[in-house]
Amino acid sequence: MGRLRTAIQTFADLELDPAEVLTHVEGLVQRLASETPTEQRDVVGATCLYAVYDPITGKCTMASAGQPPPVVVGPDGTARDIEVSPGPPLGVGGVPFESTTVALDPGSVVTLYTDGLFELEGFDAVHGINQLRNRLAVLTGADRSLAAIGRDLIGDLTDRPPSDDVALLLARTRIISEENTASWQFPAEPASVADARESVTRQLERWGLDELALSTELVVSELVTNAIRHAGGPVGLRLIRENVLICEVADPSNTQPRLLRAAPTDEGGRGLFIVAQCTSRWGSRYGRRGKTIWTEQPLDGLPDEMVPLFDLA
Repeated sequence: MGRLRTAIQTFADLELDPAEVLTHVEGLVQRLASETPTEQRDVVGATCLYAVYDPITGKCTMASAGQPPPVVVGPDGTARDIEVSPGPPLGVGGVPFESTTVALDPGSVVTLYTDGLFELEGFDAVHGINQLRNRLAVLTGADRSLAAIGRDLIGDLTDRPPSDDVALLLARTRIISEENTASWQFPAEPASVADARESVTRQLERWGLDELALSTELVVSELVTNAIRHAGGPVGLRLIRENVLICEVADPSNTQPRLLRAAPTDEGGRGLFIVAQCTSRWGSRYGRRGKTIWTEQPLDGLPDEMVPLFDLA
């Protein structure tokens, strides 16, 4: 399990589609099984549900490998299952995984759990999912913490040791308001670099983040220049102000960006090095067409109204 957790965290950093993540992990489990003595291979396997939430669109994409369907409680208190395409447990092989995307209202509580939950007193294997929905609909409220909901959900069901392991994860979704995002699109022309810098400077001034203008201008200049030079257009640019300042530059190429150490006589190759020096984190993700390079910069004097993108318990 330690090896699988590490692998999944690595794939998460690559920001792959959930179904693709499970496909890669499936390959790892198959390899672990081949390295295991024959008499122990039947115990090499796992179940997994992998989900990615987008706080801009409010959509959640997930894929399942042998896990029961998540339950979501909307802000109106209505509980429902999320119909995720069922996939086999990791290690079975031979069946593709599929991603499912659903829209979640802000303030929804998403419940992820293992089927060991239904082994506790108060649940049964046949009607366990219905019982879970009913209990969550009663326990969940906008003014209740996730920790309190979790304690009430399983606290009175553990009089005896469970026969199976139990994992429960609750997440309350939030969405980034429109005033905290700004986006532009530029043609693949040299003049677009200056236009992008100017747009970013004006937006940071509106947000009162003038102290980040210089570093953000450098980041935008390098990323937009690289996109125009190596990928073509159109080039998308987006700023997101939350607990950090996120800058995203999108282009139509799927080429993997690489951080290089340029020699003193090289005329190029320093762009991502400059980006890395100006930011606390950076990375890239891929869509069906093209990629997005993103960066993060910490904010000083975070406004009181800024809140995390979601709660976990």
